[in-house]
Amino acid sequence: MIHDILTDAAHVHSLLHSDTNIQEQIQQLADACIAAIKNNHKVILCGNGGSFADAQHIAAELVGRFLKERHALPAICLGCNASSTSAIGNDYSFDDIFARELSAVGQAGDVLIGISTSGNSSNVLKAIHVANAKGIHAFGLTGNTKGAITRTCNCIEVPSNHTPRIQECHILVGHIVCELIDAAVISP
Repeated sequence: MIHDILTDAAHVHSLLHSDTNIQEQIQQLADACIAAIKNNHKVILCGNGGSFADAQHIAAELVGRFLKERHALPAICLGCNASSTSAIGNDYSFDDIFARELSAVGQAGDVLIGISTSGNSSNVLKAIHVANAKGIHAFGLTGNTKGAITRTCNCIEVPSNHTPRIQECHILVGHIVCELIDAAVISP
């Protein structure tokens, strides 16, 4: 069983490795993040469950340090303030938790990365709609199920419909973006 899981994971990574279109999309995402950071804007992330953990992870890599020592970079993960999240969920709807927070902290020129393995997470979709309305560059990370997210923003679609493989590749994409950002913002 372990061998089969590793084989499946290696296969999906191999598909990413050979897909120049996905690699171009990753570069576009990194370029948007780099431009935002260089223009005093921020990278904002959101997701649910494992995708929420991935969003927090990538925000932490940017604010803290990825591979090399550098200054802190402006990045936040929506939903980390439990009081706000529970109040918004209670007073409005769980579907509004990210959109409401983004409407408060997001500005034109920022980048939003919405992570949804299915591509159909209502609260991520609502945040993307807010981003589009506010001039925030919205990107999605999803699987290959052609969820609603693919019709709302530029998406990197991991070539799998298996949640663990999708999530593994989302963190890989996040790490690639972090490494590209580091290379662009660190002076030699």
